[in-house]
Amino acid sequence: MFERFIPNMRVNSIYEIPLQELKEQGIRGIITDLDNTLVGAKQALATPELTLWLDEVRELGFSVVIVSNNNETRVSKFAVPLQIPYIHAARKPRTVAFKRALDELGLKPEQTVVIGDQMMTDVFGGKRTGLFTILVLPISPADEGIGTRVNRKLERIVLARLRKKGLWVEGEMK
Repeated sequence: MFERFIPNMRVNSIYEIPLQELKEQGIRGIITDLDNTLVGAKQALATPELTLWLDEVRELGFSVVIVSNNNETRVSKFAVPLQIPYIHAARKPRTVAFKRALDELGLKPEQTVVIGDQMMTDVFGGKRTGLFTILVLPISPADEGIGTRVNRKLERIVLARLRKKGLWVEGEMK
């Protein structure tokens, strides 16, 4: 049961994701969370480093959609200047928003990855939709809202079970 929370890949940040390797494996689309995945939860706009990364993503031929549980004001303010389509109030880990994102991308689950910082929403929802999941460390955990803090407590319980079963090794990335 707890295996549904294990990501296919773990990296410290989006900048460590092996984009060329994913492309060679037939991945063409990226569904990404926003808060604490691309930027800190309280950061309104993309950093110059993120803008360069998104340029690289596009140059490699990937299409991107942001799927966020946050409200439209927050998500649109971030996504519109970058010309990235988005789905707000996604209610992850429900699969509806992930399926909408696949429709937006025009891709199948096996051609798409989901990137996020939460096991309970991004990884679990992505796995339920048949997506390759990539877990990143949260950028600024101190800025998280109450819902995310509750999820982090649940994550600690899941991680303890996974460690006990030998399914999660600290420091073992990718």
